[in-house]
Amino acid sequence: MTADSRVLVKKTLDMGSPERIPRQIWILPWAEIHYPRAVQSLCTRFPDDIVSAPALHRGPTGTRGDRYALGEYVDEWGCRFSNPRNGIIGIARKPLISSWADLDRFQPPQSVLRLDTEEVNRFCRSTSQYVLSGSVVRPFERLQFIRTMEQALVDLAEQPPELFELLSLIHAHYQKEVEAWAKTEVDAIALMDDWGTQSGPLLHPETFRRLFKPMYRDYVSIARTYGKRVFMHSDGHIIDIIPDLIEVGIDALNAQIFCMGVEELGRRFRGRITFWGEIDRQHLLVQGTRREIADAVESVWEHLYAEGGVIAQCEFGLEANPANVQAVFEAWERLTPHRI
Repeated sequence: MTADSRVLVKKTLDMGSPERIPRQIWILPWAEIHYPRAVQSLCTRFPDDIVSAPALHRGPTGTRGDRYALGEYVDEWGCRFSNPRNGIIGIARKPLISSWADLDRFQPPQSVLRLDTEEVNRFCRSTSQYVLSGSVVRPFERLQFIRTMEQALVDLAEQPPELFELLSLIHAHYQKEVEAWAKTEVDAIALMDDWGTQSGPLLHPETFRRLFKPMYRDYVSIARTYGKRVFMHSDGHIIDIIPDLIEVGIDALNAQIFCMGVEELGRRFRGRITFWGEIDRQHLLVQGTRREIADAVESVWEHLYAEGGVIAQCEFGLEANPANVQAVFEAWERLTPHRI
């Protein structure tokens, strides 16, 4: 981090020739449990230019348990997550709405809308880092958490009237949540929905465009009203919907660029959106050599950098080799056009 982290990120988003590539390490609790010294060393040597604001609310939000601990965790919506091990996020296996008859009793959580704005703003003023909102807006995944993934995909295939009622409730809530955060002093709003498998989209792109793309357009519109940028994460092979994300106004996209092909992404989208990482965490970060790590970083630089448009990000998560995570940021240091 430098005193100019916010300026650095803004220049990157605007293709404005940043003095260096901004960076961010996503550290899962798994890494903190297994490699605490490596985590401390990485955070000291390569401090983040981008952080998330703490989710500070005026009163309890109704969560129970620990999101990253073995056992069950209940989130703000009442969705239950089963976690088989410490340090990772669990899976929603029990539906919150198992029958459409339960829909009449369903209410999105009002507690998360009661932000402690003063404390959030105090955090934003206390740092020179670029600050993302402290909540994640995820309509597609929220549907899965409420109905389970399997049933949500059935619902989207069959499209009963109740599905649209539920989606409307989810979307109306997230619009309010985006606005609540956009009224604070954060720099950007964060969205997250995993849209891809390893080789293709989870849904037909036309289903995405008809049901979910208008939601993202609304979130971006609200963010813009308050002068905020929009960052989004989506796992999987999502190349078919990247033009849609660009069209609605997503500024920075965190995606598995290596499963889609860095060269192809560069050919089609270089300079049109900022690629917010990542380096392949399925293979390279687990078992790659230092040379392979350096080659991967150089490939991102060669194909995606456009006087900006690239954030040096990777995830120190499940089974990652800490030496390889370190090698990622060492490689980015060597490619930095101008040192600060």
